[in-house]
Amino acid sequence: MGDAIDLSGDGGVIKTIVRKSKSDAVAPTEDFPVVDVHYEGTLADTGEVFDTTHEDNTIFSFEIGKGSVIKAWDIAVKTMKVGEVAKITCKPDYAYGSAGSPPDIPPDATLVFEVELVACRPRKGSTTGSVSEERARLEELKKQRELAAAVKEEEKKKREEQKAAAAARVQAKLDAKKGQGKGKGKAK
Repeated sequence: MGDAIDLSGDGGVIKTIVRKSKSDAVAPTEDFPVVDVHYEGTLADTGEVFDTTHEDNTIFSFEIGKGSVIKAWDIAVKTMKVGEVAKITCKPDYAYGSAGSPPDIPPDATLVFEVELVACRPRKGSTTGSVSEERARLEELKKQRELAAAVKEEEKKKREEQKAAAAARVQAKLDAKKGQGKGKGKAK
């Protein structure tokens, strides 16, 4: 087993790798936020299993960062890669806490989950192609906005230069007239 990693910084979520993934394995990302997992949850004090997908070999799916699972899972699963199995120890504040705890789990219980990340995939209705196409489209729009802003700035500079040049011509004409007026007065 791997070393225990404090993912929350306060000892609330501890992850220990039980089985490493392959080095080129996929991890949850913005493009692949939906994860499929197998898991078994036990009470840290007694080791009693309170929930598992192993009995009926089901897959549990959720989207990372949406608050649809306990806080510890949102924190820990996003650090995993497909094929990895990790033991996640969750203090009550990162598990069910006092609110919303299932009836068979004491609200102050520390929970231990052995989680296997089976897959990562895009949100329903989007494919990796559509996600990257959308990202590319947004990037292109950003470039177009920046280009338009640069053109506007250039036009503004030209207008200011033209105003300054016009003001200088007017001033030169005024100066020339002043000079002509003085010259005519002296000649008389």
